[in-house]
Amino acid sequence: MNGKKTMILLGLICVLPLVASYALYFFWRPDSTVNYGQLLSPQNLPKESLTTVKGEPFEFAKLKGRWTLVLAEGGACDAHCEQSLYFMRQVRKAQGEDQERIQRVWLISDATQPQAKLIDAIEGTYVVKAAGTATLAAFTHDPAHPRAIHLVDPLGQVMMRYPDDPDPKKMIKDFQRLMKYSRLG
Repeated sequence: MNGKKTMILLGLICVLPLVASYALYFFWRPDSTVNYGQLLSPQNLPKESLTTVKGEPFEFAKLKGRWTLVLAEGGACDAHCEQSLYFMRQVRKAQGEDQERIQRVWLISDATQPQAKLIDAIEGTYVVKAAGTATLAAFTHDPAHPRAIHLVDPLGQVMMRYPDDPDPKKMIKDFQRLMKYSRLG
């Protein structure tokens, strides 16, 4: 009888952590997370051909394998837009040797042609005409966040959104963590 009680006690000790982990996973959600950006349900981007402002063909598929920061704004690009483009560049540059894992895309949401000096200032950013496309709709479907910077993962899914007026230091920390722990991109 004593051996049977010992065996049951050992069995409970072994099963208890498994039961506790399932209970925490399904019934407890933490109040906060360490990431600054808001995680979204991953959404695949439509497969469509777009054109850059220089007339070159562009498809998000050619960026697969890299993390991509995306801003959807009009071609007139006011001060807020310019600041967002600057933040995207700084977040990328702050990653040091990992900056090659990150791309930047500005989706022009209207028919306005951006100023040439602005395009020169954001060298390395894909400036893409996207007015009326399904790709643009994937980034502008939430009217509560019309000027948000989005993050597309290396698999081509929109998976995170930063606030309309982001804090670049917090974005940099997000990307440092992402570059450290992700083997993708």
